[in-house]
Amino acid sequence: MSEKIRVLIVDDVPATRENIAKLMQFHPDIEAVGQAGSGEEALILAKSLRPEVVLMDINMPGMDGIAATERMTLEMPEITIIIMSVQGEQEYLRRAMMAGAKNYLTKPFTGDELIQAIRQAAERERKIRDALKLQAGVKSSGKVISVFSGKGGVGKTTIAVNTALALSQRPDAKVAIVDVDIQFGDVALFLNLLPVSTISDVLSDMDHLDEKILNAYLTVFNESVQVLAAPLRPEQAEMVSGSLVTAVLKQLRKTFDYIIVDTAATFNEVCIAAMDNSDIILVVAALDLPSVKNAKLAMEILQSLGYSDDKLQILVNCPHSDGGIETREVEDSLKKKVIATIPTDGKTVVNSINKGLPFVLAQPETLVAQKIMAVAAKLVPWDSNVKDSIEKNTRRFKIFGR
Repeated sequence: MSEKIRVLIVDDVPATRENIAKLMQFHPDIEAVGQAGSGEEALILAKSLRPEVVLMDINMPGMDGIAATERMTLEMPEITIIIMSVQGEQEYLRRAMMAGAKNYLTKPFTGDELIQAIRQAAERERKIRDALKLQAGVKSSGKVISVFSGKGGVGKTTIAVNTALALSQRPDAKVAIVDVDIQFGDVALFLNLLPVSTISDVLSDMDHLDEKILNAYLTVFNESVQVLAAPLRPEQAEMVSGSLVTAVLKQLRKTFDYIIVDTAATFNEVCIAAMDNSDIILVVAALDLPSVKNAKLAMEILQSLGYSDDKLQILVNCPHSDGGIETREVEDSLKKKVIATIPTDGKTVVNSINKGLPFVLAQPETLVAQKIMAVAAKLVPWDSNVKDSIEKNTRRFKIFGR
C-alpha cells in the first residue's frame, strides 16, 4: 500500500498500548497516530485524528469497547474497527459485529496476527471506497451469489450446487462454483469430482492472477460448469485469506456469467470477503427453532455489516417440515419475505448427493428440481426459452457420462 495505514490504539492498560505502538514501528506501512485509554477519549481522538483503523479493547471502565464501537460506527462510518478481547466466546463476537466491528482478535494474539488484521481491514475498506468511486463506471459482467446459513445441516451446499447447475441451463452460460467452506467444504463431493488443485493452491499466484492462471486451478464438471474446490485437508485452510478470495472472485467475474459461492456457516474473514464481493447473499434457513434463531442472528449481523436489503435474500429449505413452524413465522421473525420454500424430497436429494449427480440435471422433472429452477429465475431473470435449454443440457449431461 502506498499510503500509511493510520491506526488509533484504544486500551485502558498503558503497557498494552505502548507494546502495540512499538510493534508498529517495525512496519513502515503502518503508523500509530494516537492512543486512548477509554471509550470516551477514543471518540474525541477519532474525530480529530481520523484514523483508518481503530484497535478497540472490549473491556474498559466507563464506556466499554462495544458502546464506543457502536458510537464510532454511527458517527464515523469510514473508520474500520478491530475489537481486542480476552473473551473468545461467540456471544462477544456477535455483539462486536452487531456494533459495527469488522474483525475480532482474542488476546493474547501474536504480533503477526495483529499486523495482518490491520492490513486486511485497511485493504478491505480501501477497496470498498474505490468501488464506490467507480460505481458509475464499467461494471464486471459476472454475477456473484453467495449461499450462506447461520447453522449447518440446512442443505446449504445442496442449494448452492443445484442453483449453479440451474443457472448453467441458459444457452452459452459459463458458471463457476467456489467453495469457501475452507475446512470442511463438500462441493467437489456433491459433484463426484476429485480436484487436483484447490483454492489454497491459488495463493502462490495471487499477485499475478489472470484468466489463464486461474483456469489451471479449476476442476471441470461439464462444458458449462467449473469448480474451485475447498482445500482437501482442514489444516490447509490457514492458507486461504480474505484477500485471496477477493482476488479470485474479481477474476472470475471477468470470465464467467455466474459465480456461486458456497460459504461456511460462520462469520470469518474468508466468508465476509466472499459476501463483500457478492451481488446477492442467499441466506438458507430450515423450519426448526435453532435454524430460525441462527438465521435471525445472521441477518442482524449481515445488516450491521452494511449489506443492503436487496442484496440479502432468504430461502427456506424444508428437510423436516413437520416441526410446527410455518414459513410465515420465519418471515415474521426475520422481518423479510422469503423468495422460495424448497419442499422435502429426501429420496431425490440423498440419492443425488450419494451419486454426485445434481438432481436439477439428473431428475429435472421432480418438484424439488423445479423449485430450484424457480429460485434461479428469481435471483437472475431467466431467458424465455428455459424448457429447450433444460432438455439440451440434460442431454449434454448424459453425453459427458456422469
